[in-house]
Amino acid sequence: MKKIIISFIIVFSIFSIFLIYKPVNAQSAEVLNSETGSKLIEIKEKEKNELSDYVETYGDESYGFVAYVLAKIRIYSIPLCFLGIAVSAIYQYIIGIRKLDVRDKGMGLMISFVTILVICQVLPLIFAIVVKGWRN
Repeated sequence: MKKIIISFIIVFSIFSIFLIYKPVNAQSAEVLNSETGSKLIEIKEKEKNELSDYVETYGDESYGFVAYVLAKIRIYSIPLCFLGIAVSAIYQYIIGIRKLDVRDKGMGLMISFVTILVICQVLPLIFAIVVKGWRN
């Protein structure tokens, strides 16, 4: 395992050296900066519009911001938790065949990632029910 990690670090550093010292002409840099800047402005405006939609839906800036953050957490928790479940399955079923303590660690990780996933998916719904239903 150590040899794999060390070889990965060596390959990564060799590629990064070549990428750092790659000459860039001024015209391609300007085109790249203008395209990147316009895309960043476009993404920023999209997120502002989405946030203003949440503020308009919930009728208050703080409630809208919390709903916006919970929606983002809900979206980004899915791939992160699935990745965690996959890693914990590797701990439990592949590495844990020979080591019982690693198998228990994998089971604990799997339970915790599934719990986090369920909480992150249900929390925006509970927030919407409480704020929309009981606030008015």
